[in-house]
Amino acid sequence: MSNTILVVDDEPRILTIIENYLKQYGFHVIRAINGEEALRLAAKYSPDLIILDIMMPKMDGYEVLQEFRKTTITPIIFLTARVEDEDKILGLELGADDYIIKPFRPRELMARVKSLLRRNTLLKNEMCRSTLCYKDLELNQENHTTKIKNTFVDLTPSEFGILAVLISKPGKVFSRLDLLDMIQGVRYDGYERTIDLHIKNLRAKLMDDPRNPKYIQTVYGAGYRMVIDG
Repeated sequence: MSNTILVVDDEPRILTIIENYLKQYGFHVIRAINGEEALRLAAKYSPDLIILDIMMPKMDGYEVLQEFRKTTITPIIFLTARVEDEDKILGLELGADDYIIKPFRPRELMARVKSLLRRNTLLKNEMCRSTLCYKDLELNQENHTTKIKNTFVDLTPSEFGILAVLISKPGKVFSRLDLLDMIQGVRYDGYERTIDLHIKNLRAKLMDDPRNPKYIQTVYGAGYRMVIDG
């Protein structure tokens, strides 16, 4: 069965371009022209991935993303004309997995779509254990839940993937490109800063002080690792 992708944009021309490319790769496409319609269609069809514009009538992409994240960990790519770093940071902090700026190259978008879908499959099917434990953290890889001291913590798919990779080998240093490769299946130099943003969000959710980390340690010039006590 082909993956279902929900594309949300208020520009019909953009919708058609994306739909045509996705169909060439065998994806089933659902279209929405505003945020309200996107929420309704997502609830009905449970898409495997969502491509979401930011500047839309009725509900902007940020509002839609926040609503999505209340009920789903489905991978979400922001596709937008907003180019400021602050916009990208906000999108990732709210739970987006990727951020692509218009005008975009359709082939690059397809590569990002396929890599995120591949990442999800790997997370679901290729981990050797169903539960990863580290100190008072517990990651259940079957239902993608995370607990600290038996209290649930909401993580995005990318945040969960990064944490799972780091916990799988405590003390091992993973470079930003390593983490990109493992959670998304690609090594794009231009996306290294995305890992830093995901780590920042992870630390905030885990209440981990980067100056005195309990969980995630920055190894300057090298990458990140889980703290080994003693």
